[in-house]
Amino acid sequence: MQRRSFLKTGAFGATAAALATPAIAQDVRQWKMVTAWPKNLPGPGVAAQMLADRITTLSGGRIEVRLYAAGELVPGPGVFDAVSEGTAELYHAVPAYWGSKSKGILLFGSQPFGLRADEQVGWLYHGGGQELYDEMYGRFGIKPFLCGNSGPQWGGWFRDEINSAEDLKGLKFRTTGLASEMASKLGMAAQAMGGGDMFQALQTGALDAGEFIGPWTDSALGFYQVAKNYYWPGVGEPSSAEECGVNQEVFNDLPDDLQQAVSFACESLYNPVWTEYTTKHARSLRTLVDEHGVQVKKFPDEVIAAMGEAAKEVIADLREDDDELVRRITESFVTYRDSVGAYMTYADNGQMNARAGVMGY
Repeated sequence: MQRRSFLKTGAFGATAAALATPAIAQDVRQWKMVTAWPKNLPGPGVAAQMLADRITTLSGGRIEVRLYAAGELVPGPGVFDAVSEGTAELYHAVPAYWGSKSKGILLFGSQPFGLRADEQVGWLYHGGGQELYDEMYGRFGIKPFLCGNSGPQWGGWFRDEINSAEDLKGLKFRTTGLASEMASKLGMAAQAMGGGDMFQALQTGALDAGEFIGPWTDSALGFYQVAKNYYWPGVGEPSSAEECGVNQEVFNDLPDDLQQAVSFACESLYNPVWTEYTTKHARSLRTLVDEHGVQVKKFPDEVIAAMGEAAKEVIADLREDDDELVRRITESFVTYRDSVGAYMTYADNGQMNARAGVMGY
């Protein structure tokens, strides 16, 4: 797939038919899904189409979901409002994009030094997170579901090497969500933009560095052509959840079996999406190194330590937020992270460290 083929935004425009009230003919509901992604962008664009198809299939064709890529019906950053206002029935995006609505929303997507993909969904299902997720998004007339995860994101593409925390100061850096808050506390000029815009900004020097997702998606966007230093670990986003937001009134109007179909379509895609990212990130990383000369580098310990201190400040700010709901979400997240994190020292962390010593057997 050529990079330009999916960087193009839609040429269809918002037609009168697309904006019309959803039709219910012979018990068939025609839903518009708006997304934050170019059509079929490896990773999130592919996952969005999978979700649209799965809702249609699991509903027995009683809900027909048509996907509109970013810019075809509304701009990518506008999908939350489009669903909240009823212009579209549902969207596919990430919580990290909605910090202007409430800082509390950002915790449901990713958190600096926070939850892994399995822990994130564990918090929602077993740690009280889903109830808080519903309460927050209910303010905007949206019913939210997690429907995938990219797994650990990377530290980013840097035009120049990073040898100390001082080297970060003043860098123009693309990131999103709470990672932006962390970057700002480190003295970086954090900027939010789409993947295509990030490529162009790195190319022209308008950005010094930036992170998007990981090797699979980043390869397709061509970042290796304009920045060769690829840093890990991506402590700003130890995982990044993808979400589906459904207009609350539309969801409430569904019969019980169709509500279950929508819910299960989202839930059932979480692991397939996450494991596809993991598998294709691993393959793409080898290609980046072997064929494109990418330099994979670990952030110095000093830099990681500075990021950790900045992350603590980010969470401290959330704990003192004026919004009582934001404070409750933050305490719920911290309680779950610390509990499961302590256990992982003996479980997954121990297993992964032990396995690293016998790789290649």
